[in-house]
Order: sequence, then C-alpha cells, then structure tokens
Amino acid sequence: MAIAMDELTSIVMKLPDEQRTRLVANLLASLPTVLTDQDEGIAEALRRDAELNDGIQQTISLDDLDAAINNRRR
Repeated sequence: MAIAMDELTSIVMKLPDEQRTRLVANLLASLPTVLTDQDEGIAEALRRDAELNDGIQQTISLDDLDAAINNRRR
C-alpha cells in the first residue's frame, strides 16, 4: 500500500522533534552523494584560506570593505 506524499508529510510532522531529526538523518544518509564541485569553488576557498594562513593575503573589516565600496561609487 503506497502512501501519498502529502499524507506521509502530515504523519511525519506530528512526530516529536527528536524522531523527526533521526528520520531526516537516516533519509539523508540513504541518498547517494550527488554534490560536486563543478565550479571549483571549494578548491578556491581552500586556496584563499591557505593564503590567509600563510600571511600572503590579509583580511579587512566589514567597515573597511563598506568604505572601499562607497568610495568606488563616488
């Protein structure tokens, strides 16, 4: 007997938080890995993090970034 998605959702939403959390974790663990880094964003983030750690690049505050952006608009 198949259960409609709406009915299943209604049943699941009535479960206590802990049980819903375990259900979600089990469902996610059952899925195949589908995430890929096609745009190499993770590699770029790791490269930039390494540059910060090595002192090659420096960070700036949000206030300094805002000021730089505002100065470029003038």
